[in-house]
Order: sequence, then structure tokens, then C-alpha cells
Amino acid sequence: MLKSRHAQAGLSLVELLVGTTIGLFIVAAAALVLSSQLTDNRRLLLEAQVQQDLRAAADILTRELRRSGHWGNAQAGVWVPGAASAAANPYAQVSLPEGRNTGTEVTAAYFRPATGAETDNDSVDDRERAGFRLSNSAIQMLLGAGNWQPLTDPGILRITELSITLSTQSVPLSCHLSCVAADCPPSLNVRTINVQISGQAASDALVNRSLSTRVRLPNDTVSGSCP
Repeated sequence: MLKSRHAQAGLSLVELLVGTTIGLFIVAAAALVLSSQLTDNRRLLLEAQVQQDLRAAADILTRELRRSGHWGNAQAGVWVPGAASAAANPYAQVSLPEGRNTGTEVTAAYFRPATGAETDNDSVDDRERAGFRLSNSAIQMLLGAGNWQPLTDPGILRITELSITLSTQSVPLSCHLSCVAADCPPSLNVRTINVQISGQAASDALVNRSLSTRVRLPNDTVSGSCP
């Protein structure tokens, strides 16, 4: 009877402690793996959000800049026989601060009628001004003269770089008469804007993304004239 009881005895204290220790190690390892996976998943979500927000801002910037120079009376810019000269596009100027070619701000303008029936008055009204700039870790969009509105939310996405570069390629044109003036023959100015945007998640500075876009301004300008 004593032998049967001894054979059915439970675990010793040492065995119980060893088993508990092994179990704790397993639980700790599983918790560490789970925590790592949750952290990686959170970072992937942040990276996707940052990339999406940057792409959305770049798309809006691209579409707005492609409108620059739109003129409701564009036909007046074409010379016809008998006319002294062709009219100049009042919306043609696209500029960076201080006349530089690279900066963090760009301004432009385009014909924007208040109503569908409104005709162009051939002058830049306040509501027809547009632009973008970097301010307080956010991209701001110009909606009319002096009306800067945030395009990105610095509480979610902190913009660390907005580099805007305006480049111009002059293509010489030909004249039907011999040139005698310094500005003859005229040149067609093909303008391109390159934009570099970088940002990081506001909640995790390790999540950084960058993208670049190139905008070909559709309304070329002409400098010089034929005799």
C-alpha cells in the first residue's frame, strides 16, 4: 500500500519551479514576438499613411500648377496681319520669392471665373492667385490673394522638405525677315517645375518618406519679336 502511494506522488517543488520557469520563458518569448509584430504592423500603417498623404498633396500641387497661365482670351495672344502686336498673357508669370530658381514657395495665377458666364477681364483678380509654400511643417495652398490655407496636417504628417525648382528652356524661333534687333529672333520659353517633398509621421520620426514630381507648364511664353 505504501509503495502504491509513493508511485502516484505528484511533482516535487524543484520540478514545479523548473516547469514554471520554462513556461514563463515561453510566454515572454511569445509576448516579445507579438509586440514586435504589432510594432512592425503599426509602422507599416504609418508608412502607408505618410506615403498616401504625400502623394495626395503632390497630386493637388501638380494639378493646380498645370492650370497656371490659363487665359480666357488666349486668342488675343496670337498676332494677326494688321495688328501692331499680340497681347501679352496677364497670367503668364510663375515666380519664386526674390526671383530665385529654387525655393520653398511658388506663386502663379490663372483665369478663374466667379460664374460660368463671366468673361476674362485680362487682369489678375485676387481670387485668381494661386501658389504653394512650406510653413510650420505643413504645405500651405494659396486660395486668392493673401489667403493661405493648410494642405497637410502637421499633427499627422510633418513636412520636412519642400523644394521647388523652376527651369526654363529657350527654343529659338524663326522670322520671315532678317533680324536687326537684339531680341530677334524671338524665343519660346518652355518652363518646367520640379518638386521634391519629404515628410515624416508626427507620431514616429523614424517613419520618413519622400517623393518627387515634375510639372510641365502648358502655357509657354515668348520673348523677343520679329521685325
